[in-house]
Amino acid sequence: MRVEFSNKKLLKVCSSAEEAQAKHGKRMSVKIQLRMTQLAAVETLADLHLLPGARCHALTGNLKGKFAVDLVHPDRLLFSPDHEPLPLKDDGGLILKEVTAVLIEGIGDYHGK
Repeated sequence: MRVEFSNKKLLKVCSSAEEAQAKHGKRMSVKIQLRMTQLAAVETLADLHLLPGARCHALTGNLKGKFAVDLVHPDRLLFSPDHEPLPLKDDGGLILKEVTAVLIEGIGDYHGK
């Protein structure tokens, strides 16, 4: 899958284990690198849902339209489909097997926000 970043700071943290470790610690750095490898390896968002441990899930509320994968609890890697227009079903749901690009938007704990 094609992976883009919402800003240069995220790009640095997600592409360098050293940058990730300096900002988030060793355990988190390992998880970030694992998730980035997984995102690059899968072809579609539907494939990401099949990976054990990633726990890819759609978000709701003010984060509707975005997805997250687990890092070190409670932190998540937050991203959204990077398609224009979005591949949508007739009922408005996203066609996961047609999402081939994502935009990384953040790392952290969004719960309760």
